[in-house]
Amino acid sequence: MTVEPVKGKNRKKIKEIYTASFLKEDRMPFWLMLALAKTKSTDFLAFYDGDTLCGFVYLAAVKDLAFVMFFAVDETLRSKGYGEKILEQVQSIHPDRKIIISIERCDEPAEDREQRLRRKRFYLRNGYAETGYFLEMGNKAQEIFIKNGTFQPKEFFLFFLKYSNGTVRPKIWRNESL
Repeated sequence: MTVEPVKGKNRKKIKEIYTASFLKEDRMPFWLMLALAKTKSTDFLAFYDGDTLCGFVYLAAVKDLAFVMFFAVDETLRSKGYGEKILEQVQSIHPDRKIIISIERCDEPAEDREQRLRRKRFYLRNGYAETGYFLEMGNKAQEIFIKNGTFQPKEFFLFFLKYSNGTVRPKIWRNESL
């Protein structure tokens, strides 16, 4: 599997995967992702198997943390091991960082609850651990998972402050029922 920055030649297909994988209300503007990818703390990466574009990862990395904000595999290639391979590549790109991923809550009723549970099992199988914490940005709460260390809510909050120049202040809380 090879990795390259999202740019001209793959931008259109990446946008198609992005819009097919995330609800409109959960997406950030694609142009903004491209703009932020030019900063030193943001990676917007495309993953290939030969000439086949498999998926992408959009993440921010500050100090000891990398936060995967968007990760998707082309829907025609799902369940073929590409997601696992992409996560391995992310690990190799950020070997000394804690890697954080958040997903839709699985502890509440939802129409797509089974899909959420499958996603949760996928991350657990790939070495991510439940933290018992939730993140709320906008109006959606998500479960937080971590790989390569122990989750520290204050550290994650400070990560957002640094990455966003103080403009993003998410609510982070512990699920006391876990």
